[in-house]
Amino acid sequence: MALAPMTHPHKTIVFDLDGTLVDSLPDIISSFQYGFTSMGLPAPTDAEVRPLIGHPLEAMYAHFAPAHAATLCTVYREHYARNFVNRSRPYPGVVELLRTLRARGYRLAIATTKRTDMARRFVEALGLTPALDYVQGTDGFPHKPAPDVIHRALAALGTAEGLWMVGDTTHDIQAGKAAGLRTYAVTWGNHDAGTLSTAAPDELQPDLGRLLEHLPPLSRA
Repeated sequence: MALAPMTHPHKTIVFDLDGTLVDSLPDIISSFQYGFTSMGLPAPTDAEVRPLIGHPLEAMYAHFAPAHAATLCTVYREHYARNFVNRSRPYPGVVELLRTLRARGYRLAIATTKRTDMARRFVEALGLTPALDYVQGTDGFPHKPAPDVIHRALAALGTAEGLWMVGDTTHDIQAGKAAGLRTYAVTWGNHDAGTLSTAAPDELQPDLGRLLEHLPPLSRA
């Protein structure tokens, strides 16, 4: 009697999106501030907004204007949807990195605090969709540092074995650890090296170049 072929897990790398693969902070911050100015409220400065990026939008607005948070979120989403690629671009070398990892046999997933629909629109607009296997946003379940978004991304790929979580904030690193993945922190995004070091990532680097050293081509056998 012939045995059924084994289904091997797909080796998968999970990436955060904003501040990790894409330099999107200027568009996020300007849309965040627009909510305040459109309502005649004093807008926080770039320096005040930046440390909160990566938290849920509602929590970011509640930090500054709890009584107006719901309305500000609505204004932000409408404005950001029209302006999300004004200045946002993939970081240098990101497209080539993703293509190389795919060519080496790895699956690539996004796990972001953005809502899934917006994240997929964003990835498509930047031309990254062909380089990725799955894009998972955070829709009504616990956000990072909880590992839920990572688990959902991996589950969506079927037999996926997560190897690394790559991100630019302590929340990304904490979520990766909670999901049982190795963690790679990149300092070109939202959190600096000192802040990221408090989460004790396995790698702390100024860019994504060293990731390739950990991920040689997979055997096709």
